[in-house]
Order: sequence, then C-alpha cells, then structure tokens
Amino acid sequence: MRPRLLPLLAMVFAAPVFALGIGDITNTDAVAGLKAALTEGSAAAIGKLGAENGFFSNAKVKIPLPESLQKVEGLMRAMGMKKQADELELAMNRAAESAVTEAKPLLVDAVKTMSVQDAKGILTGGDTAATEYFKRKTSDPLAKKFLPIVKKTTARVGLAEKYNALAGKGAQLGLIDANQATVEQYVTQKALDGLFVMIADEEKALRSNPVGAASSIVQKVFGVLK
Repeated sequence: MRPRLLPLLAMVFAAPVFALGIGDITNTDAVAGLKAALTEGSAAAIGKLGAENGFFSNAKVKIPLPESLQKVEGLMRAMGMKKQADELELAMNRAAESAVTEAKPLLVDAVKTMSVQDAKGILTGGDTAATEYFKRKTSDPLAKKFLPIVKKTTARVGLAEKYNALAGKGAQLGLIDANQATVEQYVTQKALDGLFVMIADEEKALRSNPVGAASSIVQKVFGVLK
C-alpha cells in the first residue's frame, strides 16, 4: 500500500514534485500555497494595469486604434482630426484601466473553486499554466463585467459613436471583424488580452524567482518546481 501522506507541508516539499509523484500534491497545504500564489500574482497584475496609464504607458498592452480605424487614421490627422483620434485612443486605454479593477472578485472566485486536479495541472504545467486556467474560467464573465464600464468611458468621446456607426455597417457586410464592430467590443477584448499578458508575466516571474514571493508558503510551492 502507498504510505499515508503526512499532514505537514514539509513532507510535500522535501523532494522534487516528480520524485514524490503527482498524487502527493493533493496535500491540503500545498494546494493552499498554490492558491495564495495565484491570488498574489493576479492582484499584482491588476494593480499595475488599474493604475493611471497602466495600459496607456505600457507598450506590451497599450490599446491602439482598431485596425479598421488605423486605415484612415493618417487621413483623419491630415484633415485636422488629430485631436479626436488621440482622444479616442486615450479613452480606450482609460476604459481598460477602469475595467480591470473589477476583475479581482472573479479571479479570486476562480482560485477558491479550484479543484485538486486543476492544482496538479497548474503545478506541473508550463510557465503559464495558471494564466491559461484563469482564461478558461474567467474570460466570459470578465468580458460581461468589462463591457458596460468600457462603454461608459468611450461614450464620452464623440468619435466613438461615429466609429460604431461605420464599423457596424462594415461588420454586416463582412468587411470588419465582429470583435471590432464597436469600440466597446474591441476595447473589452484588448483589456482582457492585456490582463492575461500581465498575469502571465507575474506567473513567469514567480516560477523563475520564487524567493521573491510575498508569502513563505508560496516560496515553498514554486521553490520545489524551480
């Protein structure tokens, strides 16, 4: 018979994960450590993106004008509409910065409801296994939560309404991708993309340098994987 798991966390981290065997990662404390790591990493990502210029000044996640609008951006600027184009781009990024602050409850809930099997997959998965888990569990509800916030912010810019009218017709004719049919849909998707990019960065950093984690239990979990 397989020996009983000791209740102490120390046993789980006394040897590399693969030496212990995947089944041994079911230790309650080990899973708790993983959950703490995910909560810590997602909160850090939200904190960076939700600050002023969190999107706008970050080249990795800055939201440009939609491709369909970029095609006429030069013409707009030449016609004296530079201010409007700049205002729309800034508004889109401000909308994303406001929206991501609402992500925390859903991400925390995804961590709380994580199964032991989910935890095993994340612990022994690739550098972004936790990020992929968040994507699967939260993309749809996050999009629903982000959309009204984005819409409220972009509605303040007159050009957004004009773009939506033109892009809507283009989408009906199959000339514009459906997720760019409105500024709100486009920004919502880009906000989600940016959030997961930053969560992935936090996860990679944690896996490569677990000593830098805030809590000791997180350091132990990812220290073993390291």
